[in-house]
Amino acid sequence: MTSRPNILVVCGKNKKRSRTAESIFKNDQRFSIKSAGVSPKSERKLSEKDLLWANIVFVMETNHRSKIQELYAHLELPKIEVMNIPDEYEFMDEELIELLSEKINFYLQMNY
Repeated sequence: MTSRPNILVVCGKNKKRSRTAESIFKNDQRFSIKSAGVSPKSERKLSEKDLLWANIVFVMETNHRSKIQELYAHLELPKIEVMNIPDEYEFMDEELIELLSEKINFYLQMNY
């Protein structure tokens, strides 16, 4: 695996949670990051290209992982980590930033 992994962060509509993750980590030198949503109403809808680009996918909820596995069953998917972050935060909410930082940094420490 590459020393600088590609991280894809996915939530429902790519409005709050995954966009916050992309915003707070976009200048991080340890990895590249993109965000997307699984809903057809997403600001930036998840694509096959995103999944082929990613080394690791972080999803907010278990149903996001299930949806990806269902829609893209024909692909060899990267590892999908569920962060269990409910849709109760606004974009760039302080608590959300803390949760995302903690979970993503912990994962990176353990795996890279």
